[in-house]
Amino acid sequence: MQEKLSEVQQRISKLEALRQMGINPFPNDFAVKNTAKEITDRCGALDKEALEAKNETAILAGRIMAFRDFGKASFLHIQDRTGRIQVYIRKDLIGADAYKIFRTFDIGDIVGVEGKVFRTKTKELTIEAKIIRLLTKSLMPLPEKWHGLTSVETRYRQRYLDLIANPEVRDIFIKRTRIIQLIREFLNKMDFIEVETPMMQSIPGGAAARPFKTHHNALDIDLFLRIAPELYLKRLVIGGFERVYEINRNFRNEGISTQHNPEFTMLEFYQAYATFDDLMVLTEEMIGFIAKELLGTVVIEYQGEKIDLTPPWQRISVKDAVLKYTDADGEIFTDKKMAMAFAKKLGLNIPEAFSHGKVILEIFEHVAEPKFTQPTFVTHYPLEVSPLSRKNEKDPAIVDRFELLVCGREIANAFSELNDPIDQNERFIQQLKEKEAGDTEAHAMDEDFVRALEYGMPPTAGEGIGIDRLVMLLTNSASIRDVILFPQLRPEKS
Repeated sequence: MQEKLSEVQQRISKLEALRQMGINPFPNDFAVKNTAKEITDRCGALDKEALEAKNETAILAGRIMAFRDFGKASFLHIQDRTGRIQVYIRKDLIGADAYKIFRTFDIGDIVGVEGKVFRTKTKELTIEAKIIRLLTKSLMPLPEKWHGLTSVETRYRQRYLDLIANPEVRDIFIKRTRIIQLIREFLNKMDFIEVETPMMQSIPGGAAARPFKTHHNALDIDLFLRIAPELYLKRLVIGGFERVYEINRNFRNEGISTQHNPEFTMLEFYQAYATFDDLMVLTEEMIGFIAKELLGTVVIEYQGEKIDLTPPWQRISVKDAVLKYTDADGEIFTDKKMAMAFAKKLGLNIPEAFSHGKVILEIFEHVAEPKFTQPTFVTHYPLEVSPLSRKNEKDPAIVDRFELLVCGREIANAFSELNDPIDQNERFIQQLKEKEAGDTEAHAMDEDFVRALEYGMPPTAGEGIGIDRLVMLLTNSASIRDVILFPQLRPEKS
């Protein structure tokens, strides 16, 4: 710690020395014209003689990541948003005064460079600087002698250092941006319209989750950060937006894990005159399109597992999945007492207040969900755990709903939407009873949404896709914290 403080003091002393020399250590008048990648793309295939004949010059800026000092000459590696490139500094070329200033530079400083592109004796593409200027003096040394940043806690808490030190981390977030662009491209071509809906809601709806609560002083009312945009997007379908989507931030007051962050990003979209079967096909096409455009293939690797995104994907009902992976009697699906007894046999401690459908879901998530490594649509969930879904025509105890599972994780949730206002009102009333019985995640009553349904919503299917989890899959990232720039963490201990 003492050594680090000493280095900081040295840098501060250099900063003061530069100011005494009349040099601004934080100027903003250097015009950048090139990037490291642009220079590499343009000159990377040229040999020494071809470069000399071309007489290529470059003007770029970046952070000093490596520094080799040979007295009257030095080599730097500087890093900009596109990559790294070597810079050669000679005292006789930039002048004695400029070289004296240059000798105050440190690893981590941001510099502007102008010079000729050439190849060294070791054939490395290099810029021979005729001008080098300090653009930002770094007062803190880069971590671990600037060769990388490995502390997970530091990486998440000080993401700016993670991005500086680890190029592969920057690549993940560049891919994340590209994935979202490709989602928009795919849906826009299918005539979907992108919209924005409220993030603060008077009634938290659209999902089974505990909300964050806040208070609006001017209106003197409590509001909730949205847990889902679903009910607002459906209002838009009622209003005539027959294909609509939102890439939205959701907030759920739940635990933090490798798969959960209390603030996360979701794609939610609705298509009128479609069923959940139609959305299975759309989902296969969209994720396949994204993978092909992003990675050039639909066969990817995730945490050592080969994942084949080639459609069609496996489809299996909740009931069939439970029966496949357990010795359960089929009567657990019609008899709650038998379902509770079987859950107890599995070691599950389920409250009596849970509905029969929720007991079945707990059993499924325990015994079957982790089994699905390859993309699988799990269909026909119990009615009680799907208060916004359309009942199945053949069996009203289940709904026309699916979840997409990959590597045992939920990536998407979709269903044919309930558009019967009387049925919807009854479902909300049942949810209120379950909330009173102790289910803190039961859905709230939303009378305005019921009123909207009374004006008529066309038959519709809707889906939510967890963008963070999709990014995890397509970038081979083990934790959701690896794909969120600033994940939620406990406050630092003072």
